[in-house]
Amino acid sequence: MAASGAVPPPPKYWVLRYEYVADILERRGPYREAHLRGAQAKLATGQLVCAGATGTPPDGGLFLFKDISQEDVEAFVTADPYFKNGLITSYKISNYAVAVAVCGCKTDTLFGTKELKTV
Repeated sequence: MAASGAVPPPPKYWVLRYEYVADILERRGPYREAHLRGAQAKLATGQLVCAGATGTPPDGGLFLFKDISQEDVEAFVTADPYFKNGLITSYKISNYAVAVAVCGCKTDTLFGTKELKTV
């Protein structure tokens, strides 16, 4: 808690959505290890909460970032080997207001920040 007794602001979350090329499974091989290393690096800093592919077969990816600027998420995209090598056809960065969470994530409520407990 801040010295003034004020409740600190809730964490800022961002969702990053990728749309992949149709033949992602055939084309990602040379870039996948570096793509995953980039995600692991953000995970290690605590700025990436989770990430993974969407669809079966994969047609996109989804990343949940926390306590990071939108510009830093944009920089993550432009540094991603999938982006650099044309495997991402489009992406979207959206702010995300957490309403319900587990694992000690903090949620924004009408009355400040509340830590949820798992049962």
